[in-house]
Amino acid sequence: MAKRKSIIPDESATYEFAVDDATGSEKRIRIGGRLSITNAHRVHLDLVHALERSPYRRLVIDLTNLVYIDGAGAAVLVESQRSCRQAGAEFDLIGLRGDVEGLLSLVDRAKLSELKKIAAPKQTSVPVEIGEKTLDLLTDIRKMFVFVGDATLALTHSALHPGSVRWRETLYYMERAGADALPIVGLISLLMGMILGFQAVLQLSQFGANIFCADLVGLSVLRELGPLMTCILVAGRSGSAFAAEIGTMKVSEEVDALATMGFDPVRFLVVPKVVALVLMVPLLTLYADFLGLIGGMIVGTTQGGVTLSAYVAQSYEAIGLWDIAQGLIKCTVFAMIIALVGCMRGFQVRGGAASVGQYTTSAVVTGIFLIIVADAVFTVLFTYFG
Repeated sequence: MAKRKSIIPDESATYEFAVDDATGSEKRIRIGGRLSITNAHRVHLDLVHALERSPYRRLVIDLTNLVYIDGAGAAVLVESQRSCRQAGAEFDLIGLRGDVEGLLSLVDRAKLSELKKIAAPKQTSVPVEIGEKTLDLLTDIRKMFVFVGDATLALTHSALHPGSVRWRETLYYMERAGADALPIVGLISLLMGMILGFQAVLQLSQFGANIFCADLVGLSVLRELGPLMTCILVAGRSGSAFAAEIGTMKVSEEVDALATMGFDPVRFLVVPKVVALVLMVPLLTLYADFLGLIGGMIVGTTQGGVTLSAYVAQSYEAIGLWDIAQGLIKCTVFAMIIALVGCMRGFQVRGGAASVGQYTTSAVVTGIFLIIVADAVFTVLFTYFG
């Protein structure tokens, strides 16, 4: 007779395990103490080890000394019965009593032991993953073109019929995207101008050309950083808000209700948001440009040793209307990108709150990515044709 006894100090995980396989074809295992979720894994490993030690025709598990069992413990017994079935051996439980017998009577062990285990997720190779990601990207691009086409038709209809535009909602979104964003846009733009001014003074002072700090700050802010930083902030605030708002309406089936009542969801929900951003983002950009120039001027006059009048005169000479126009053209296109991407992600929401969060994040990431791409295209165009 071979016996093995295991006692775990933790009271909730205490169990006894003894193996008797001296009778040859019959293997007898005694499990006592507690068999619960805290020790089910260890008991299962002991059972697997005991069954692998020697061949058997019949397995008998004696639960006479078992005082407690839960669902996890019952699963261990079901798994043992499944192993016996696969090995072509008989399985028997003895010593059932009290609460242990009551719980196991609720479990159909014969039926559960016939169920197949869930197959492990299939391992995919790197080329397959690349292919799947590429197909997902192409599908996303196709959906984007379809949505842009629908939005273009809705905006064209609204331009031809201004009375059909929901102007009250448009004013509401203008306030949220424009007036409410003034503090954060102003602070970021001022700090950006000061940082740019510091870097310019630090480098130009080596050549005694501090006065050109006004040129560097002015052109950089008006052509690139002003519209770019403004639209990135708007994408984070308004783009995500548009996606979350429409996504929540999708989850609560309000969008389906609009379509059922005969409203075009794109015209009803998208047009006010696009119009609001196209009107407000250029004004926000002008505001950001002004504070960026102020930030550069503060640093240029305090750290660069340039007088206020000389700085203003140099800026007036370096900056032209075309520099301001470049920024305004860019930010108008960026505003359309932010609004369309935010609304498109909202319409793509499926399921519940998790999907809303997923597509809200995607709206910000996609919006900023497309803004950077569009800015690169504009930079090349303005460099060669501007």
